[in-house]
Amino acid sequence: MKKRRLGHSDLYVSEMGLGCMSLGTDKEKALSTLDEAIELGVNYLDTADLYDQGTNEEIVGDAIKNRRQDIIVATKVGNRFEQGKPGWHWDPSKTYIKEAVKKSLSRLKTDYIDLYQLHGGTIDDPIDETIEAFEELKQEGVIRYYGISSIRPNVIKDYIKKSNIVSIMMQYSLFDRRPEEWFSLLEENNISVVARGPLAKGLLSGKPFSELKKKAAGGYLSYHEDEIVAAREAISNAVPDLSLTEASVQYILKHNAVGTIAAGASSIEQIRENVRAAQSRPLSEQERKALQYYTKRNVYEAHRK
Repeated sequence: MKKRRLGHSDLYVSEMGLGCMSLGTDKEKALSTLDEAIELGVNYLDTADLYDQGTNEEIVGDAIKNRRQDIIVATKVGNRFEQGKPGWHWDPSKTYIKEAVKKSLSRLKTDYIDLYQLHGGTIDDPIDETIEAFEELKQEGVIRYYGISSIRPNVIKDYIKKSNIVSIMMQYSLFDRRPEEWFSLLEENNISVVARGPLAKGLLSGKPFSELKKKAAGGYLSYHEDEIVAAREAISNAVPDLSLTEASVQYILKHNAVGTIAAGASSIEQIRENVRAAQSRPLSEQERKALQYYTKRNVYEAHRK
């Protein structure tokens, strides 16, 4: 598995990572999926304290405890919840971040987190205070680096200007090309994209459309069902020797701004398919332009001021 440097950090992450949210709470099944991912060369595991109210972090912690030095562990903070109670609320305060990190460390069974990410964010947050919390945690050796998970333009610009983030997690796929607006600026500032949702909820997977019709019925972002069908066919025709999954993953990896793909997987077969896609041949520049021609380059219109 090829690795890429994450921003200006010294973290070298596998091109295909594992977004752990969909692992579920069946511990034995989840551990088997994690073991397979690691065996296939995945070294980037992305979880969050909110996922199953900490259970996800606990399972990841069990999976890595005997090979911690080989794994880049990323988790997230900011969505405050009470164990056993439904719901959560947003809390990016310094006090809460420094309290929450201790719980994440305990669940992950480690004494440091490689990448600690703010799990969202708005322009009304106490951003300076939030950054101060992350910087202090770095100085204390509790976290190695930090980033944010956000697509909001005003939040992104503020963190680029004020902080030392090494990454921004964004939903990014051929059906959601909104992050491309930021790639030049991120490269200039040596910040990497962690791409989530690379297969657009499965609409860009190799499954026949008949199995996806229910998912596509309401459309996807600005795509209507008939546009999804047409785009899938056009992508497949543009790169006929690649599967739809392979073409979709290689399109994302063609961009230098992308550090890793945090693809979700709830089974061993999904892991294998994702890894195969990351290890398939890269696209030519002509093929990339063709895929761009057949898909939309939308812009995130809200939160721009």
